This record gives sequence, C-alpha cells and structure tokens, in this order.
Amino acid sequence: MSTLTIRIPDEKYERLKEYAKEHKISINKLFNELATTVLAQYDAEIRFKVLASKGDVKKGLKLLDKLDEKLQ
Repeated sequence: MSTLTIRIPDEKYERLKEYAKEHKISINKLFNELATTVLAQYDAEIRFKVLASKGDVKKGLKLLDKLDEKLQ
C-alpha cells in the first residue's frame, strides 16, 4: 500500500473532514472511495472510446437522436 501526501486548501480540507465525519468514515477511506469512483469513470470512458472506434458513426448518431427524442 502506498502513502500519498496532497496539498489542498484548508477550507476544502475542513469540508472534506466534515463530510467524512457525517458519513462516519475516515478521510483515508473517503479518498480511497473518491479514487475508486474516478477510476471507474475513467475505465468506462476508455471502454466507450474503444467501442466507439469500432462502431458505425452514422448508426451511433441515429441512436443518439432517438435518445434525444425520448428525453424531450
């Protein structure tokens, strides 16, 4: 396991401490959970880009248009 030192503004640190306290977790666990979330988003982005590079642009745009219609 690695140790990491970060610099953040005091104001932000205090807010993060408050958040962790309200959720009954340590700052360490909070940052671990934040890192997990960021990496999951990154992995999804990479998977999307790989799939998109193999896909049909016109077909993909038609699907997005359909989604836009349903959301309106």
